[in-house]
Amino acid sequence: MVRSHVLVCGGTGCTSSGSMKIIEALEDNIKKVGLESEVAVVKTGCFGLCALGPVVLIYPDQVFYSMVKTEDVEEIVKEHLVKGRIVKRLVYDETLTSEGVKGLNDTNFYKKQKRIALRNCGYINPESIDEYIGTRGYEALGKVLTEMTPDEVVQTILDSGLRGRGGAGFPTGMKWKFASGNRGQVQKYVCCNADEGDPGAFMDRSVLEGDPHVVLEAMAIAGYAIGADQGYIYVRAEYPIAVERLKIAINQAREYGLLGRNIFGTDFNFDIELRLGAGAFVCGEETALMTSIEGNRGEPRPRPPFPAVKGLFDSPTILNNVETSANIPQIILNGPEWFASMGTEKSKGTKVFALGGKVKNTGLVEVPMGTTLRTVIEEIGGGIPNGKKFKAAQTGGPSGGCIPAEHYDIAIDYDNLISIGSMMGSGGLIVMDEDNCMVDIAKFFLDFTVDESCGKCTPCRVGTKRMHEILENITEGKGTLEDLDKLEELAYYIKDNALCGLGQTAPNPVLSTLRFFKDEYIAHVTDKVCPAKVCKALLTFKIDPDKCKGCTLCLKICSEGAISGETKKAHVIDTKKCIKCGACLNNCHFGAITKE
Repeated sequence: MVRSHVLVCGGTGCTSSGSMKIIEALEDNIKKVGLESEVAVVKTGCFGLCALGPVVLIYPDQVFYSMVKTEDVEEIVKEHLVKGRIVKRLVYDETLTSEGVKGLNDTNFYKKQKRIALRNCGYINPESIDEYIGTRGYEALGKVLTEMTPDEVVQTILDSGLRGRGGAGFPTGMKWKFASGNRGQVQKYVCCNADEGDPGAFMDRSVLEGDPHVVLEAMAIAGYAIGADQGYIYVRAEYPIAVERLKIAINQAREYGLLGRNIFGTDFNFDIELRLGAGAFVCGEETALMTSIEGNRGEPRPRPPFPAVKGLFDSPTILNNVETSANIPQIILNGPEWFASMGTEKSKGTKVFALGGKVKNTGLVEVPMGTTLRTVIEEIGGGIPNGKKFKAAQTGGPSGGCIPAEHYDIAIDYDNLISIGSMMGSGGLIVMDEDNCMVDIAKFFLDFTVDESCGKCTPCRVGTKRMHEILENITEGKGTLEDLDKLEELAYYIKDNALCGLGQTAPNPVLSTLRFFKDEYIAHVTDKVCPAKVCKALLTFKIDPDKCKGCTLCLKICSEGAISGETKKAHVIDTKKCIKCGACLNNCHFGAITKE
C-alpha cells in the first residue's frame, strides 16, 4: 500500500531546470532502499510558484522542497522517506516554522488565491485519465448528457456570468446562445484557442500541461450545448509538452468512450482533433485562427458575420480559450450561483495571471476578480526585489497598457482595467520598477506587434511601423515635441481603422504610457535624457577620479578601446568611442563608473 506520494513538477519551467532527471533519480533511489511499493513518484503539472523550481511536494507530510537538484535526491530519500526526517535546507523557507511545517495553502503566495482553472495543476498526473476522474472529472459531462437539456446548459453558463478569459471578456454563455440555433440541422464546430502568443503569458500552456482532460470535457459540454459533433484545439507547436499530453488525453478519452460516438450511452457524438500553429501572434484572433485551421494563411476576416453564425468552414462555430474552458465543468457541478458569488458585479469568478518581471515570486496566480493589483504584487508576489519601488504593471501583453503606481490599488476586473487604458487580455502581468524606462517599454511591445502583424490591413501593417519609427527617434535623442502629437494621433487612427482586435489594441501600450508617463517622453525629447538610464543613445558613462584605483580592469575589458589610463592613475572614457555596452560599469569593483 502506498503511504507517500512524491509530486514533482513536470511543467515546462521545471522541466527546463531538470525535473525529469529528478524524477528518474527519485525512482532509482526509492528502488534502492526497497520502498517502490510504499512510495509513488507522480509527475504533475505546474504548482504555480515557478520562481522556486524545480519543486518537489511530499504527501501526506505536505513538505515543499524548492530548487531541488539531482544531487539532493539521495538525501531526500534516505532522510525523509526512510527516516522521516525533513531535509530543512531544501524546504521552502516560509513553510518552515518553529511549530513544524505548514502547508502550501497557508503561505503568502497561496492563501489569497482561489484555484478553479488551476485546481488540478500540480496535484494530479496529467497523463492519467483515472486521476482526472478521481477528482470528479467527466462527471459534469455525464450530468449534462443525462440530466440537462442543451438550453439548460446554455442558461447555466449565462447565469454564471463567465466571460471569455482570452481577450475582451465577451460573455461565454451569450456566445453559446448565438450558436445554439438549428441544432441537428447544420454542421457546427467547437474550437479551443490554445495559441497564447502574448510575451510572458503561460497560463493556458500550464493548464494543458497539468490538466488536459478539463479542456476536452469542457469542449464536449459546449458541443452538446450548441449541437456540434466536432471540436478542434488550435495549439502552438512551440508547446511540445502540452501537445504531447493533449494527444495522450484525447486517446485516453476515446478509449474510455468519453469522446467519439454515443457518449455515456446517449445519442451524443463528439470528437476532437489537434491543429498545430506556427506561432503567429495574429492567430490568437478568432477569425485568423479559424482560417489557419482551414489550411490557409492565418489572416483575420471582416466581421460581421461573426463566427457563431459563419465561422470554421463557413459553419456556426464557438471559440473559447483554455482558461475559459477550464471553468466550465466546475460551473456545471457546483452551479452558476457558486461561480457568480466570486468576483465583482460585472466580472465573475477568478482570473489566472502569469506574474513576471520585477517581482520576487514569479509564477502562476489565480485570484478572485476584484483583487487589487497591490495584493497580487505585494502579498502574493512578495513585492519588488532589491528595495526598488513599484513603477508600473503591464496587463494584457502587447494589447494591454501600463498601470502606474497611482492605480496600485485598482480592483482588477475587465471594466476597471479598460477605464484606465489597459485590458485583461489573456492574463500576462509584467511588473516594472524604477529602473524601467516606459518609453522603451512601449517600444518593446510595439516592436513585437510590428513583427507579428499579418499585413492584411494598412493601418496595422504601415501604421505600427510609423509609430515604431517615432519611438526609435525618441529613444535615440532625435525626437521632438511634435512627434508626441503625431504618435498620439496615429495611435487613435489605428485603433479606429485596423481590421481586427489585435491591430485595434496594438497602440494601447503607447497610449497608456503617454497618458501616465508623459514626463518621461518629454525628458527624452527636450532634455535628451532617459530618466531611468536605459536608452543607450542618451547615456554617458563617466569615471569618478576620486574612486578610480587605476586597476586597469575596465581598460582591459573595453572592446572598443574607449578607456585610457595608466596603472594606479584615474582612467578616462572617450565618449566618442564608447558604445555604451556597460561592460566597464558591470566589472568595476570600486563603484567608480556611473551612467548618467
